[in-house]
Amino acid sequence: MIGRFAPSPTGPLHFGSLLAALASYCEAKTQGGTWLVRMEDLDKPREITGAADHILRTLEAFGFEWDGEVVYQSERSALYQDALSQLKANSLIYDCDCSRKEIADSAQHGIDGLIYPGTCKYKANVKAPYASRVMVHSNPIAFIDVIQGAIQQNLAQDIGDYVLKRADGLYAYQLAVVVDDFEQRISHIIRGADLLDSTPRQIYLQQLLNYPTPQYAHIPLASNARGEKLSKQTLAPAIDASQASMWLSQALKFLGQQAPKDLEEYPISNIWQWAKQHWDIQKVAPHRNHPV
Repeated sequence: MIGRFAPSPTGPLHFGSLLAALASYCEAKTQGGTWLVRMEDLDKPREITGAADHILRTLEAFGFEWDGEVVYQSERSALYQDALSQLKANSLIYDCDCSRKEIADSAQHGIDGLIYPGTCKYKANVKAPYASRVMVHSNPIAFIDVIQGAIQQNLAQDIGDYVLKRADGLYAYQLAVVVDDFEQRISHIIRGADLLDSTPRQIYLQQLLNYPTPQYAHIPLASNARGEKLSKQTLAPAIDASQASMWLSQALKFLGQQAPKDLEEYPISNIWQWAKQHWDIQKVAPHRNHPV
């Protein structure tokens, strides 16, 4: 088993990030597997200087131990281009010069934004700068999520042809994550349920590129008092390494693990010992309705 934690360096780790790191780490370590850390730093305009190092130092302070070297997506553009070229050679992608306004004027809303109406699919010529889109079909993409159960999505109806390389030259998350998971031989992906709608798009790319599909498990999202998902966009507070025992014990309890009431009073090493002995992903509920 090979698992991974893949944060974006757009700010410090918050409780929602800790949940994903903890769940993926415990699952890998209780299975005798490998746990990798990958820094998803492709979107340079959104990156905060020093955030990547701060994230790694926070993980260390909380007692996480990753295997091998940390991988940085910003150093792997050649791999993404190779995958894009393979799709292009098979006539699976096309160029798109539509502006956001043009798409908004003619597109319907789907489950994750606007459904691209295919305007450029049959254009003879497009003007630069242009994005690269992958063509989708109407055959349902289905998989069994360990936590969320049976999931099915019709990409043509729900998403539309989606971008793999942006007009500004940046590779899209959907392409990069699929290539990286394949190159790193990731077998189990445990992450937040906010990425559940992205998974069929990633499985579709795996199929097109003849990659194996990992096992997926999407943990419930933590929310604030306003019911918003904890994220950097909703100004989720950073987790304080000086209170690591408290945060770790709260995270384990949030994830349904039947931890002792006084777990947060344990030293970090003892909390990890307990977590590795008692972790059970089957106890993680699909949803959590109360705020953190």
